[in-house]
Amino acid sequence: MADRPIRVLLVDDHQVVRRGLRTFLEVQDDIEVVGEASDGAEGVARAEELRPDVVLMDVKMPGTDGIEALRRLREHANPARVLIVTSFTEQRTVVPALRAGACGYVYKDIDPDALAAAIRSVHAGHVLLQPEVAGALLAQDDSPGGTGRGTTLTEREREVLGLIADGRSNREIARALVLSEKTVKTHVSNILMKLDLADRTQAALWAVRHGLTD
Repeated sequence: MADRPIRVLLVDDHQVVRRGLRTFLEVQDDIEVVGEASDGAEGVARAEELRPDVVLMDVKMPGTDGIEALRRLREHANPARVLIVTSFTEQRTVVPALRAGACGYVYKDIDPDALAAAIRSVHAGHVLLQPEVAGALLAQDDSPGGTGRGTTLTEREREVLGLIADGRSNREIARALVLSEKTVKTHVSNILMKLDLADRTQAALWAVRHGLTD
């Protein structure tokens, strides 16, 4: 499995953008473009059909947009990791996309090599929070889980949560804290339950907002 290329689905309403992404990604030895879609609804259908590892998703598309597509993928329990690739930087776009389940948010003017690195990062289980995105999260004041809920976390859970926000996988957290992966998984489950959060992405957003990152 380690030698299998990362299977990527492209979802964008602009054919030129999809063509450009495909042209670049097809020269990457460890990335394979398995399909394309021109809107969110088609993207969800293709994701169900192709079961990609990573979906590159635009936000603003006619018909079903990227945020609604993210919600539908979550409803279907599709395991694909979604990386938003868009030209929209407004807070009202960034925050809902990440809350809906995106694992990262990058802009269309990103350096091609940085995009390939971002795909590898989210595929590895990391949450990709660029500085501008973190700033948007800090600026908004209605993120899930109130500050008071954080007081119910143990010191160890706060350490784990901070490492989740740094983009660490369970294995990396276990190594950093000298714990077993099973223990880390238990801590992560407890964190999500105590903060009433749905997944690691929301946990990372909560940690950024409440100052648990460096």
